[in-house]
Amino acid sequence: MSERSNKKSGASRASASSSKGGSDKKKTSTSGSRGASAGRTSKSATSGASSDAKKGDSERSKGFTKRTDKPYKKGGPEQRFKKPKGDPMPSFSEDVRLNKFIANAGICSRREADVLIQSGIVEVNGKPVTELGYRIKPGDEVKYDGSLIQSEKKRYVLLNKPKDFITTMDDPMGRRTVLQLINNACKERIYPVGRLDRNTTGVLLFTNDGDLAKKLTHPRYEVKKIYHVEVDKPLDPEILKTLLTGVELDDGDFVKADKVELIADTRNREVGVEIHSGKNRVVRRMFEAIGHTVVKLDRVKFAGLTKKDLPRGTWRHLTQQEVDFLRMT
Repeated sequence: MSERSNKKSGASRASASSSKGGSDKKKTSTSGSRGASAGRTSKSATSGASSDAKKGDSERSKGFTKRTDKPYKKGGPEQRFKKPKGDPMPSFSEDVRLNKFIANAGICSRREADVLIQSGIVEVNGKPVTELGYRIKPGDEVKYDGSLIQSEKKRYVLLNKPKDFITTMDDPMGRRTVLQLINNACKERIYPVGRLDRNTTGVLLFTNDGDLAKKLTHPRYEVKKIYHVEVDKPLDPEILKTLLTGVELDDGDFVKADKVELIADTRNREVGVEIHSGKNRVVRRMFEAIGHTVVKLDRVKFAGLTKKDLPRGTWRHLTQQEVDFLRMT
């Protein structure tokens, strides 16, 4: 009786154990199924995100930015092409054209240097060069007519120009030029950056740094100039405002001032004008367009440089801080 009871008890325990094991296997199977499903979902999401990222990178590489928040027009999302703005900055590489190197050394002008190059009397590293546009690198040895040409130091000279001097390197009519005012400033050949009329006074920069000169006169950089203007008769403040909205010049060009301000206690005959245009005689022509004649014109500021502590007809060298500022302008 006891043995039979024990056998039944053992069988019961085995059945219960088997039932429990089957239940655990079922749970394990269900959990595995859910894990596999989640894995497939995660993999699909990752694959989709990767695909979208690649697509976005591809579109960005083509210069497009795709937007879906605002419709550009019916039938599709807005796409805008990112165009580069303005012209590229002047190159500040150390390679220079051979004719520029010769001119900067004070031997002659660039045009005359081209003639020397074509004649075959200019050598680079012991070999004659006749190619126009040839560029030399730092360390190259340049000779002209058998003599070694030394690279010159960059110079920056600021002049407070007086009246009755013209802004040119040489005048066939024998009139006085601005170079006569700075002929003792340095031994290097320097050139005016821009120009001032014969009867216009004020700030005028000279340098042999061609890259900087190009940057300061390039329209893209909108270098600011401030003028003190005196006209022949009182100005109507309302008419003066048209300089800010823009006036048409005698040649059909349209130009406007950045700032205009009447100077106090001058009976409305003197005004300060800030402008970035580099057109020839632009300030005088703007006032002519509104019915006034300029009787005195003085440039008081150019690219941040002023004539402070610089008497009329005198010059000074720029400080290194001022040169660095101009390069960052």
